[in-house]
Formats: sequence, structure tokens, C-alpha cells
Amino acid sequence: MRDPVTNERHGAEPLLEVLDLRVRIERDTGLVHPLNGVSFRIQEGQSVGIVGESGCGKTMASNALLRILPRRAEITHGSMQFRTQAGDRIDLAQLDPMSRRMRQIRGGEISMIFQEPMTAFSPVHTVHDQIAEMIRLHDPGADKEEQHRRVVELLDQVGIPDPEQRAFDYSFQLSGGMRQRAMIAMALASGPRLLIADEPTTALDVTVQARVLKLIERMQRELNLALMLITHDLGVVAHMVSYVYVMYLGRVVEEGPVEAIFDNPKHPYTAALLRSIPNLASKSRRLEPIEGNVPSADRLPTGCPFHTRCTEKVGDICQQRMPARVELSVGHAVSCFRYTEESLDDG
Repeated sequence: MRDPVTNERHGAEPLLEVLDLRVRIERDTGLVHPLNGVSFRIQEGQSVGIVGESGCGKTMASNALLRILPRRAEITHGSMQFRTQAGDRIDLAQLDPMSRRMRQIRGGEISMIFQEPMTAFSPVHTVHDQIAEMIRLHDPGADKEEQHRRVVELLDQVGIPDPEQRAFDYSFQLSGGMRQRAMIAMALASGPRLLIADEPTTALDVTVQARVLKLIERMQRELNLALMLITHDLGVVAHMVSYVYVMYLGRVVEEGPVEAIFDNPKHPYTAALLRSIPNLASKSRRLEPIEGNVPSADRLPTGCPFHTRCTEKVGDICQQRMPARVELSVGHAVSCFRYTEESLDDG
């Protein structure tokens, strides 16, 4: 069951509000700009999807939130306002990534399910020890008996059979689906308020994907978690979230309730993504791939970031200037000159 987005809820004080976030990475070959003014918000208990092709900045946005950016990367502009359990509003962009406060939030109030659990788990420590360490870090008062009880309880909660025994397995002794379930258990160990799921089913087969996604959806609903689902799979988004942000080249180009995005997409990029999804109800329709590739982040095009691949350009203005964000209806907004007065003036 998806979380409906009411007008009142969308206007309420958010759990997380990211405004005009910009990140650059200094490399020997020059500057790379993976995020170029990203803005989004997540309400408490809301499920939000961040979608787009590989290279659009989805994972970089989540890494910026947790302050685990790559070496030589820095936040150059913007804010990430997070409302803590205590009710304080903290700008995560201003915190020292290694400070005690940031470490309390990272893994504590904000947890993450990574793409590939084999690289996230240590192969030389048992699953029990790694989940227990997470509990110990964020609840120093829990003794070993309490830690063990909670580890077994978490593994049982995510559907791992015989959790008392499997807790002492190493990650390589678990199947791909069970590793991902153990990763979800570890992400929930600290009782987070925001759960980031970064392509959580990438390495799994279709049937296991469905079970893992249903598990994440159930956990999100039962624990009233805010969920930030990062994926390139719009089919997953359709069933998992209530609100969608479509990213392209480090910017949000369209946002809206999931029904509006699927039934009435406004940005040419969003529409192109939807046309590329297989549709079993229309077997005769050929898939329409998006021509070209996402431009490199170290050679950003001028103007609208999508104009180099767009088949619906309105004129030279698309190459010259960035389109403003236009709200078409409550909660549904797009950045495209097809909906701005500037394009009419230019024409």
C-alpha cells in the first residue's frame, strides 16, 4: 500500500529538505560536477523515489546526505536541512563528516541499504557481529545479551529462516537474497527515521527482487520510516513510492505524485524514460530507447541539460539558458521551456 501525498502533508515541515545542492570533484583531468543544484524534500513516513539513468547523480545525492563523498569531492553550495529525533534542524552540509554528531546521524537516524551487500559486509566477520556492532555504536547501553537478542529479532523480522543459527554465518555463506535481507536488518538496527535504498535489488534475480522490495515496503509501513528509493527502474517506482523526483545530469527536471508522473509526464526526458519500459499489455509496440548518452559531468552542456538528446526543443533558448522550475499543479513541477513564458517571448 503506497503512502498517499496530500496537499497538507506536502506543505508540512519536512523531515529532510535539500536545497540547491552542488558538488564538485577535483580530478587531475579537471573539475567534475556530479550535482548541479539538486532540490528535494521528504516528509516523515513518506516514500520518495529518485529516478534517472546511470550517471545522473542519484547515488551521489545520497552519499552527500551521509557525508560519504569520494576523496577530493566537496559540497560547494546548498543546504541539507534534517529534522532530528530531538526536533532540532541541522544542516548536514555544514557538519564535519567525521564529527561525532554526523556519525550519530549517519547510520543512526539515517541508514542506507547499499547496492551490493557483498561489498558492504566484511567477509571476515559474522553477520551477527556486524549487526551487533551497529547496535553497540548507536545504543552503548545495550549489553552483549541484549545485542544478541536484537540481532536475532531483526533477522527474524526480515524473514531469514532459523535466525538464531544463521546469525553466525559469514556473508559469503548466504544467498544473494539473504545477504540483502541481512543488509536491511543492519540498516534497521539503529531505529532510523530515514532509510535510503540505493538500487537495493540490482544483483538479484526477478523473483528475489520482488520479495526484497515487498520486505522494504512492509518495513517502511510498519516502522513509519521515510523511504528514499534510488533506482533507474520506473517499474519498481510505480509500486513502491508515493512521490517521484526525476533527475538528469545532476538536476531534478520533474517531480510529482507517482500517478501524475506516470499518467501525465511533462518533461521530454520523463516521457522518454516511460516509453523505454516494456509493456506486456501492448506486445506490438516497439521499445523506444533514448538516443545518445548522458553527457560527462566534466563537460556539461550549456542551457537545459537534456537539450543534446531532446526531440522536443522549443528553440535556441534550450541551448542558451536553464529553464525555471514551473509548478503545473499542486505538487507537480517541471523544468522545461515548453511550460515557461520565456520560451513564448523567445519565439
